[in-house]
Amino acid sequence: MLIGVPAETAAGETRVAVTPETAKKLVTQGHQVRVQAGAGVAASAVDAAYQAAGAEITDAAGALGAEMVLKVRPPSDAELALTRPGTVLVGMLEPFNAEGLQKMAAAGLTAFALEAAPRTTRAQSMDVLSSQANIAGYKAVMMGADAYPRLFPMLMTAAGTIKAARVVILGVGVAGLQAIATAKRLGAVIEASDVRPSVKEQVESLGGKFIDVPYETAEEKEAAEGVGGYARPMPQSWLDRQKAEVAKRVAQADVVVSTALIPGRAAPVLVTEEMVKSMKPGSVIVDIAAGKGAPNPDGSVGGNCPLTEAGKTVIKHGVTIVGETNLPALVAADSSSLYARNVLDFLKLVLPPAAKGEPPAALTIDMEDDIVAACLVARDGAVTRA
Repeated sequence: MLIGVPAETAAGETRVAVTPETAKKLVTQGHQVRVQAGAGVAASAVDAAYQAAGAEITDAAGALGAEMVLKVRPPSDAELALTRPGTVLVGMLEPFNAEGLQKMAAAGLTAFALEAAPRTTRAQSMDVLSSQANIAGYKAVMMGADAYPRLFPMLMTAAGTIKAARVVILGVGVAGLQAIATAKRLGAVIEASDVRPSVKEQVESLGGKFIDVPYETAEEKEAAEGVGGYARPMPQSWLDRQKAEVAKRVAQADVVVSTALIPGRAAPVLVTEEMVKSMKPGSVIVDIAAGKGAPNPDGSVGGNCPLTEAGKTVIKHGVTIVGETNLPALVAADSSSLYARNVLDFLKLVLPPAAKGEPPAALTIDMEDDIVAACLVARDGAVTRA
């Protein structure tokens, strides 16, 4: 099959869907790979490396005109115009964006959104959300450390002792766990909060302290268990008690990293303006959910903190708030490497590797396969995701 890899055109996007490593594997399987010139440069993958792996270098029209197109982000209108009806598109295509899905369906694409893969053991190797969240958690702490005007570790010097930074992590998913591990390696004292009691052991195993909020009703306990590895919205009674506990810790924190996201819904508010006002001057908030929160009264969109400004670092009430919306793109080489492997593993389901000496297999869409069925979002001119 002719596989195209275009350069990403979204603002600030530095990742690439295929690296020279995975390009070589696709070529070995008998596929023809065309990479747009310069597509991997920001991710430290130069054109010569792709050519050495057996790929061809082409322009945007050549990459987007392939039988199968591998991308990181959803295609723009200009990119859709260069695709052909029947093209297979694989990428992080925002399965909850109904307008975007409709455009892909109207263009006649067969589209697979990798974020929609189920949270199962079999799907782990193609879990793009986890691979990218891991990097986001690491980078969030590094950005917090950079913006914080003091040191993270405790330091004993001839001039006196410097206290260790107090870091509070809100949301203990993949990003939150990596944030805890990274902050711990930097020598900080860590507390973490999450709606699921099951993560308490994970937090403590990484050297953090879990902010415990007891459940008072069966409804609260049931909601806390979550569905399919994701948190469910918690009852207001529990949220009110959690907010009070978190507010106490945030007031004492030097750096707060908020990571709470619920697929298909606005990110919950975890750090209110009142909580920001209570923080010490020079404190830092890194909001991984920047740009994904509920709209504010003035029409702006924050994140886990309504004061967050998407794509900007601002100072509000003496607190630095980092609103970077695409943290993995700031670590482009490793983000691309992990993402490309996720894509390669998914392709094994729709382009089964052929036996040695056999021609490469044609596209196979097995709707009995739970991963393929979950990821398929458009086919035959229609949106297939409810």
